[in-house]
Amino acid sequence: MKFCSACGHPLELRTPKGDHLPRHVCVHCGAVHYRNPKVIAGCVPEAADGRILMCRRAIEPRLGLWTIPAGFLELNETSRDGAARETLEETQAKVEVGELFAVIGVPQVSQIYMIHRARLLGEHHGPTDESLETRLMREDEIPWDEIAFPTIYHSLKFFFEDRALGRQGFHAIDLMRKPREP
Repeated sequence: MKFCSACGHPLELRTPKGDHLPRHVCVHCGAVHYRNPKVIAGCVPEAADGRILMCRRAIEPRLGLWTIPAGFLELNETSRDGAARETLEETQAKVEVGELFAVIGVPQVSQIYMIHRARLLGEHHGPTDESLETRLMREDEIPWDEIAFPTIYHSLKFFFEDRALGRQGFHAIDLMRKPREP
């Protein structure tokens, strides 16, 4: 950040009084500009027969790989509303978004995933500008080696493990970058 969004004057990187981290502070009006993690809301849309609605990405990053519907939460939106919106945008499908079952932190990219269970409200789904194709899949049909992101892989594993055990658990993990090998 170079300029204040409140008054347009230059910003300076410094630790404000009473804070513990450097922040962008306006040299004119004193506004402190915080940069916080991005929140991604998504869901695992389940059909009445137990299959899961998956979509193959039509956009970077990870073009052509498979995911569940998920995307950045908008301002003034709940995680349930965001998950429903993303499902419609990525698959044309309408869902009833259920409880939150996974929170996955990815600190190296400053993201937090909030993944819900969801129930498909109809049979209609299809590709969009964001998805090359959509498909209902059983667990054994999911292309596990072609999942777009580790967060999605873990979310699906949690979902299927819970379902196999007949429970609706809650999972919270942080995915840390593996150290590079020498």
